[in-house]
Amino acid sequence: MTQLTDQFTFRVTQTDGTARTGAMSMPRGEIRTPAFMPVGTAATVKAMYPGQVKDLGADVVLGNTYHLMLRPGAERVAALGGLHKFMNWPHPILTDSGGFQVMSLAKLRKLNENGVTFQSHIDGAKHVLTPERSMEIQGLLGSDIQMQFDECVKLPCSDEEAERAMRLSLRWAERSRKAFFGKPGHAVFGIVQGGAVPALRIESAKALADMDFHGLAIGGLAVGEPQEIMLAMIDIVEPYLPATKPRYLMGVGTPDDLLEAVRRGVDMFDCVMPTRAGRHGLAYTRFGRVNLRNARHADDPAPIDEMSSCSATRDYSRAYLHHLVKSNEILAMMLLTWVNLAYYQDLMAGMRAAIARGQFNDFYAQTKADWARGEAERAQKTS
Repeated sequence: MTQLTDQFTFRVTQTDGTARTGAMSMPRGEIRTPAFMPVGTAATVKAMYPGQVKDLGADVVLGNTYHLMLRPGAERVAALGGLHKFMNWPHPILTDSGGFQVMSLAKLRKLNENGVTFQSHIDGAKHVLTPERSMEIQGLLGSDIQMQFDECVKLPCSDEEAERAMRLSLRWAERSRKAFFGKPGHAVFGIVQGGAVPALRIESAKALADMDFHGLAIGGLAVGEPQEIMLAMIDIVEPYLPATKPRYLMGVGTPDDLLEAVRRGVDMFDCVMPTRAGRHGLAYTRFGRVNLRNARHADDPAPIDEMSSCSATRDYSRAYLHHLVKSNEILAMMLLTWVNLAYYQDLMAGMRAAIARGQFNDFYAQTKADWARGEAERAQKTS
């Protein structure tokens, strides 16, 4: 067991090849790893009640510095008792730094050594986000795990652009670490950058490890590159990530991405994909993806998966779900988000159990086979 901070520990309980299972412990609870964090960008996991999210098996959710600083404001959340109380989630919360959203959402942004000046995508108001301000906002929110402020560039990009952003992110990492409100039970993670350039990724990982962050994230992936490049970067970086600290792959991803990354030693994930897909009629299941918008579901009385432990997956017919989706009913978004988050948490629980048994390779092969079988059956029905 590694004591990351006072009252914040991480332990790896079992490994199977590079895959590993364990837990982070902190005053607000334990995060079982590998863990998928549902995204609660604006203090809510869209279309879900907080209690539902917990009941599905989530130990931690993610909140977003950029969105919360713009609305309702970090100082307001702090005055109302902090983010946990504000959103009725008394369990661990990780906040990202806002860097990715500044680069992808903000209007008329201007970046320099100090930070980023940008206009809000909501009302055009001018804001400045620096490493110090990002850490201050995350401290006001009261999140359990805070992320350094970094610059995330889209891929593909030139090696020169990847190097510039990586070196800036390292300088910002030092400032973020210094500004961290290090109260007991809280932690701060660094973020490995470097685009798709192996040497830059390795240099970033080594430098961040020397800064003694409580955990390290791999950032700047799932931003436009093929999966094989993402996985190659994980393979390259993994040997340089401290084995005694948590490893977090940011913004990833599909169920296949999660399976492949756990195989490579990653402990934590977040992604809007399961909630966003649910709001648009797409379900993730143990037999692959099911698009409830397709007309072939209109007369199908079968549920998505009659063997599922999730009642949304098991107790509603495909015909009914298709009707709700086509009618743009709010219930469609609620049910299919529930379906997807349930599957993601079941997938993570299955991986944890398989690693603990020393049977991850069997789980990996069976999961891939089930997805392929489901996709083949759906293709046959449409041919």
